[in-house]
Amino acid sequence: MNAMQEHHHGPSTEPGPKLDPSRPRDPDHDLGHAGGMHHDHGDHVGQFRRLFWLMLVLALPTAYFSEMFASILGYSLPEVGAVAVISPVLGTVIYAWGGRPFLAGAVSELKQRSPGMMLLIAMAITVAFVSSWGASLGVLSHELDFWWELALLVVIMLLGHWIEMRSLAQTSSALDSLAALLPDTAERIDGDQVTQVSPADLQVGDVVMVRPGGRVPADGHVVDGTADVDESMITGESRPVQRSSGDRVVAGTVSTDSALRIEISAVGENTALAGIQLLVSEAQSSSTRAQRLADKAAGWLFWFALVSAALTVAAWLVFGSPESALIRAITVLVIACPHAVGLAIPLVVSISTERAAAAGILIKDRMALEQMRTVSTVIFDKTGTLTRGTPGLRKVLATDDHSEQIVLAWSAAVERDSEHPLARAIVSAADDRGVTVPSATDFQASTAVGVTATVEGHTVSVGGPSMLRAHDQEPLAGSQAWSAQGSIVLHVLIDNEVAGAFELVDEVRPESREAVDALQARGIQVVMITGDAEPVARSVADELHIEQVFAGVKPENKSGHVQELQHGGRLVAMVGDGVNDAPALAQADVGIAIGAGTDVAIASAGVILASDDPRSVLSVIDLSQASYRKMKQNLWWAAGYNLVSVPLAAGVLAPIGFVMPMAVGALLMSLSTVVVALNAQLLRRLDLRVDAR
Repeated sequence: MNAMQEHHHGPSTEPGPKLDPSRPRDPDHDLGHAGGMHHDHGDHVGQFRRLFWLMLVLALPTAYFSEMFASILGYSLPEVGAVAVISPVLGTVIYAWGGRPFLAGAVSELKQRSPGMMLLIAMAITVAFVSSWGASLGVLSHELDFWWELALLVVIMLLGHWIEMRSLAQTSSALDSLAALLPDTAERIDGDQVTQVSPADLQVGDVVMVRPGGRVPADGHVVDGTADVDESMITGESRPVQRSSGDRVVAGTVSTDSALRIEISAVGENTALAGIQLLVSEAQSSSTRAQRLADKAAGWLFWFALVSAALTVAAWLVFGSPESALIRAITVLVIACPHAVGLAIPLVVSISTERAAAAGILIKDRMALEQMRTVSTVIFDKTGTLTRGTPGLRKVLATDDHSEQIVLAWSAAVERDSEHPLARAIVSAADDRGVTVPSATDFQASTAVGVTATVEGHTVSVGGPSMLRAHDQEPLAGSQAWSAQGSIVLHVLIDNEVAGAFELVDEVRPESREAVDALQARGIQVVMITGDAEPVARSVADELHIEQVFAGVKPENKSGHVQELQHGGRLVAMVGDGVNDAPALAQADVGIAIGAGTDVAIASAGVILASDDPRSVLSVIDLSQASYRKMKQNLWWAAGYNLVSVPLAAGVLAPIGFVMPMAVGALLMSLSTVVVALNAQLLRRLDLRVDAR
């Protein structure tokens, strides 16, 4: 199939910013919750998983052979000398090995003068470790035997971090996906020979052959041949564009129907694809991350526990004894350990992501999920997001001498064997309307003009403006309005006379109107952005009642429009599906990729919609709001436990004869963890089905 339109939507002719496409992305990410430690998420999922299971195996005998744990549950330990050293030995291994990530994180938090979860955990396990050794050696009271509590705390915290690392682990790299757009080999023309080389070996001035269906290996301009080039992976626009001698082509695009000879004008870091790669990298590395709720709560609890312990020591030294002061202070510090706080956020995140996945929503970035509830503007890319991304037949015009059915049937006969998107649209429309399509013979194609075949004894041609000029024919009355609106217009000639015309457009998804209306009803501003011309963009925007539109936007400028809205005080979510959307997805406060889109768009986003239904954006908002509520409830419960139990453990009611036993405090601590876990499970009831709206 040949080019049927001469209207071009191409990328910028300026070379992109310099970047080595082979440069790996910096894998370090701030774990926040992990107190400033920087790790590769993928590696640490496995590390925390292995460490959790190892420590769990060690924790079971540590707890069982702990004298305090035995007294709480009411069983007797074997009267064997070696039993007494099991808990201290295994507890020491758990503290030094299992507790190492938290101790290292605490050091980082101290250096940053920002106490958080790591420092709170490290304080609790260190106090438990020291006091337990004191109790085991007979230096301190047996009430301070916390080996079981030390083991339990380390295991639960490792479980929480394992869950968190798993939820944060990214499934793919945007930069790797960008590099994958380049072909593995290029066919370089050396005189009369064609040599297979790596795209990395190409130099400016080389001439390469790109065969039908092949990808352009580097930026350049066509020196021979004419073809429809699929630039959707770069521009995001579905319509193939004609490229012929002198026209510029971009690395990663596909010659759909004919061979091209291309002289290379830019390679490596100077290509437009590398420029997009740089924009994605910069936006990802510069995006801000709000401090996590659990870290804030842990920071508050750290100071609360420290002040409470100091006041406890002072009070018991005045009104009690030094031994009582030490026991009460240590009890306060250990009871303040954040079992529930450590699981409050990771459990909610884990269940939220699991629930989302069941609804076709993949959460790659936890902060994206948390921020979605506060989004004030949602930017939709037009093509492939609000629209289907493929042309569809909207209208058929026919002259008085022919019926619309005949025009469509005979055109479909000519186009039946073509894979061109416009041809498929015509054939599909004939099938949808139940039109009987006859056979065609003597098929001929003329590059940049159209196609011709014989149908039921008549010569039938389908093509664009060039075909009309070649046959000295004028456009059909009424079709000019379609062209003015930016629609694709094809004419049909029967026996060299104009018989009809087709209007083809990128169809708006039926669900888009519902999604836009629902977002606007929630007070969220909806903006559309596209590389299409203003008439095309405005037509879609008017149909969807979208007021603000950015039209004719080049790929490298989309992220700039996101920044413009952000500078205006808007919290922006960007929804897109193409390579051209990747920088904007990374720049946005929340990037949402349509799962049917490219790997690059998916890799650049924090949220991925497996379906192409834009209403799923509403489900993400609902999930974000519900998850945030559960996070707050869990944190308040966990913190509330400390606000009540710590003063009781300190002996605030000692004047009336009540001092909470350590065993009771420990059991309440475990109960708070159970409550947090059960509350998080309620998220499973959330209905995220878009068809339920």
